[in-house]
Amino acid sequence: MLKIKNLTLSSDAVSAPLAGLSDLGFRHVALSYGAGLVYTEMISVKGLLYGNKETENMLKFPSQDTPTAVQLFGNEPKLFYEVLKNPLLDNFAVIDINMGCPVPKVVKNGEGSALMKEPNLAKEIVSATVEGAGDRGVTVKIRSGWENVTAPEFAQKMEEAGASAITVHGRLRKDFYAGQADYSVIKAVKEAVSIPVIGNGDVRSKQDYDRIKEETLCDGVMIGRGAVGNQKIFAEIKGLDILVDRGRDIRNHFSLLLNRYPEKVVINLMKAHLMYYVKGIKGATDLRRAIAFLSTEEEIYSIIDRIDKESL
Repeated sequence: MLKIKNLTLSSDAVSAPLAGLSDLGFRHVALSYGAGLVYTEMISVKGLLYGNKETENMLKFPSQDTPTAVQLFGNEPKLFYEVLKNPLLDNFAVIDINMGCPVPKVVKNGEGSALMKEPNLAKEIVSATVEGAGDRGVTVKIRSGWENVTAPEFAQKMEEAGASAITVHGRLRKDFYAGQADYSVIKAVKEAVSIPVIGNGDVRSKQDYDRIKEETLCDGVMIGRGAVGNQKIFAEIKGLDILVDRGRDIRNHFSLLLNRYPEKVVINLMKAHLMYYVKGIKGATDLRRAIAFLSTEEEIYSIIDRIDKESL
């Protein structure tokens, strides 16, 4: 079983941090299907330190949303240390550092995957975070490299700095999300370090999970968009006989958000999720057209009723 410092997970399949999607409703449903660990969306260290309300809202945490990792991004070691004094982070079991995000608005500030060009700075960030995290595990999410494969050597430095585990997305930064993930890089990282390695990239089914485990010998598997609207993948991986009820899952997801956010915010969040939840059911094209124009709580429930009927 996958262990991250003092935390032993119930499954080695974990749910990835996804911008605009890894909200508390999604996390709760993923855990209900057996995900070993779920992650928040990527959280700005500066935004949290400076009291940005939108950033703080992403850290809302229902009692059943556990175990959960908070994923932080930034490029100043001292800020990572300082932010861990914030009580909003107290309930998170794992502190994860993003060094893999490829989007321009992040890397232009020297954050995300840009840190793979600065291994010494990255090492300082991990050391500072470990110091501030106490008895919690500190993990790092990286890519294969910036323009060339550097992940094995980079991962060794993260281990030296005190990281408890490494997640490797098998693509270079320049690849963004195109092409196929290179599992040979994940295997090379596994061979280079003694801490657990979590493989990430192109896992959308139990068969994909088996393949990445077999080809890389990784200790865990992180599943991203393959789990959105399809959280039952975690039960399939564990071999659990759980009755899938799509309407129930969406209602649980929706109600958790409604209890913690303004209705307008929730509508926008749910519209994105509903586009995934309807995948593969009868009338999905017509449902997506309707979802695009949702504007009220009542309309959301009406769509959920339609999904219920089409799922029978």
